[in-house]
Amino acid sequence: MPSCSSTASGASGPGLWRDAGFRRLWAGQTASQLGEHTALVVLPLVAVLTLGAEAGQLGFLRAVGQAPVLLLALFVGAWVDRWRTRTVMVLADAGRAVVLGAAAVAGVLGMLGLPALLVVAFTVGALSVFFDVAYQASLVRLVGRDRLPAGNSALEGSRSAAQIGGPALGGALVSLLSAAAAVASGALFFVLSFLSIRRIGGREAVPGRAEGPSRMWRRILEGLRFVAGDPALRAVALASATFQFSLAATMTVYLLFLPRELHLPGTAVGLALAATGPGALLGSLLAARLPGRLGHGVGLVSAAALGDGVMLCVPALHGSAAVTLPALVAVNFVFGALGQLVNVTVMAVRQALTPDGLQARVAATITFVGMGLTPLGSLTGGLLAQDRGLRTGLLVAAAGMLLSPALMALSPLARLGRTLPARRDAPPTAGRRGGGQPGGGAV
Repeated sequence: MPSCSSTASGASGPGLWRDAGFRRLWAGQTASQLGEHTALVVLPLVAVLTLGAEAGQLGFLRAVGQAPVLLLALFVGAWVDRWRTRTVMVLADAGRAVVLGAAAVAGVLGMLGLPALLVVAFTVGALSVFFDVAYQASLVRLVGRDRLPAGNSALEGSRSAAQIGGPALGGALVSLLSAAAAVASGALFFVLSFLSIRRIGGREAVPGRAEGPSRMWRRILEGLRFVAGDPALRAVALASATFQFSLAATMTVYLLFLPRELHLPGTAVGLALAATGPGALLGSLLAARLPGRLGHGVGLVSAAALGDGVMLCVPALHGSAAVTLPALVAVNFVFGALGQLVNVTVMAVRQALTPDGLQARVAATITFVGMGLTPLGSLTGGLLAQDRGLRTGLLVAAAGMLLSPALMALSPLARLGRTLPARRDAPPTAGRRGGGQPGGGAV
């Protein structure tokens, strides 16, 4: 059921756009994701092209930026379930804007070295954990269950727009402007997100707060047990873990392979990465229709296998930019389209299975399991590049991503039909939070 009165109009996809709260969430998330995707490209490229970072140093930088998922995700999930998601998102946006703004000032003063980049990467990564968990829970509180596929498709479409603009902008700024200007670009998008999300009105229904801090661990364990006890959610977490580990290793080598092995400038690297965005936009559109026609299980397994498998083409590329750049654009387009189809479908399945009071904790638990190994993956990618060379390292890392569709094919996910599965019952203690009423305990 809808959690706010503002969602009463319309149960169909188009009805979402008559909901002012959803429109502001969509606009804010688009700007936030654009800032995040810009920073994800800018910080490594500044390290590689401006500071001359080696493979091991780049792997360490990426690992530091990903470490907050492992360290914070479970606590953030338990915390977000008791607060207004709007409050969490605007504070995360404000924090990221301040951090990137300070980094830009450090760049102007000539103080933006690798140690400063490590601090920036960790802080932005930590605040992104808060934002990402909160926006996933926010959708469930803003719209009804029957509108989750359309809502997820719209939000993932906004992420696609970020993937189009962010990498291209980041690559161009690193190549054409100073490191300070490149880093500052992300701050502007976080400011725009802050201004949009803070205007989400209405009383957001949230579970009441626990009576004491000792219940934090109990709430975390409830999320862990719920995911571990559900075969479909458990498969989502395991498949995500194998994919994200291998993707982190792949991207670490990839960001070295393009400029150093294929001799592409920063602008071309940004263009190649940006091709994921149009593909992801197509994948978001397909995700609103294909699972209902082919079946969620068939769509998940086949899209994951084809999308991950296409990355094996990249290590085989040789020649001039006139040959390699179009090939990279094509590979990233397919990877983005099929990967987004998987992302949207998995998110809809997870939200459909999870009770309202556990949404943030389940999202955080799956994020923790799925993304927790990414720091190790980034370090592994850096070591592979150093010990085995860029081409062999990229081949090994990309091949590892195929473990994810293999796990899904052996799980209950492969047997999902054309309709979303029924919501599971919450654990007996999950619904009792000190007698809180809808909207109680919000800040």
